[in-house]
Amino acid sequence: MNIEGIKKALAAGDLDANLARVYVTEEAVKAQRERYISVVEDFAGMYEDGEISLFSSPGRTEVCGNHTDHNHGKVLAAAVNLDVIAACAKTDNNIIQIKSRGFAKTDKISLGNLIPVASEVGHSASLIRGVAARFKQLGYNIGGFNAATTSDVLSGSGLSSSAAFEVLVATILNYLYNDGKVSPVEIAQIAQYSENIFFGKPCGLMDQMACSVGGFVKIDFEDPANPIIEPIDFKLAEHNHSLCIVDTRAGHAELTEEYASIREDMESVAQNLGGECLRQVDEEKFIANIAMLRQKTSDKAILRAMHFYAENRRVDKCAEYLRAGDIEGFKATILSSGASSYQYNQNVNSAIMGKSQPVGLALCISQSILENKGAWRVHGGGFAGTIQAFVPDDLLTNYKNAIESVFGENATYVLQIRSAGGAQIV
Repeated sequence: MNIEGIKKALAAGDLDANLARVYVTEEAVKAQRERYISVVEDFAGMYEDGEISLFSSPGRTEVCGNHTDHNHGKVLAAAVNLDVIAACAKTDNNIIQIKSRGFAKTDKISLGNLIPVASEVGHSASLIRGVAARFKQLGYNIGGFNAATTSDVLSGSGLSSSAAFEVLVATILNYLYNDGKVSPVEIAQIAQYSENIFFGKPCGLMDQMACSVGGFVKIDFEDPANPIIEPIDFKLAEHNHSLCIVDTRAGHAELTEEYASIREDMESVAQNLGGECLRQVDEEKFIANIAMLRQKTSDKAILRAMHFYAENRRVDKCAEYLRAGDIEGFKATILSSGASSYQYNQNVNSAIMGKSQPVGLALCISQSILENKGAWRVHGGGFAGTIQAFVPDDLLTNYKNAIESVFGENATYVLQIRSAGGAQIV
């Protein structure tokens, strides 16, 4: 369909069945009609008419497994109902152009140059170029397209807006040029490669995998090339709890080195014990060599390694509790994960931010309201950004009011788990 055709189809509800595969409820589908019409109008204002396709890629929430994936550990994660969407059309000029709402610049990437560009490091153009480069390296087809995007996965929200964007670009190339044959797992690996090599952030694979695969999943990254993915059927609403993400409104643009230091510390411990990452080192061997490691690495590195081993066990426990429908056991394990991140992984307060400790403050406020009733923990990379809370529904209003009295209106996101990962709508 061309621009006018797809707008009419959306307005008439002709694409509701397609939207329902991703957004499920009638109310959500109705809201998404207008949102997709809006992004098609953005496209119309920037590009020539063409055969329009629509795509979506969700944000994600990490539930347990904080800073374990980059050392081949285990995580429990889920796709959420906030996403980045695109209206796009193929071109024959070998150029990818993407204009994202809210950003002044249109990213324009020539597919004739698929090596990292220094001036693009840390910017979205590098992610596009990196995804295209990896597709080509793996023998898949690539080609030009024009796209307009809009996102409600807010940057800095801890819901992984960058991974959602990477997965979106990869999903577009997958369906426009490869008939959808690239698997969700490989889409995630391509996206991670782009962020590591082109964007310059040494992230693990959890963010991209949760965005690409969708649903509530336990992922074991012992072999990152072949991660073990276990879907878990658990509906939080049936247990009268809500998932909340609290945005402390503190950005993490300057914190890349602090994030990288966690991976570097863990890997330094592993390398002194004959491995490349902690998953390759037996925990008993690690414990037996702590005295030596204090001379070779640092106490902080050792504490972060202790967090890694215990966090892997907590992921297994969380998954077991969810399968059994044991919300109390699940919450207790989440609290243990949060305490370990705070005390041992040490990614709650940032040395760079000095006296500003918004994540620690949000956790303290959460404890004052939810103690013995809910659960709370640092969310994502930490240091700034967001926390996660599992809140009994009868406390949700009080919790939201208390948080927003400190961090501002709409600082609390009440989220749903989305079953679909990166998807073509039409």
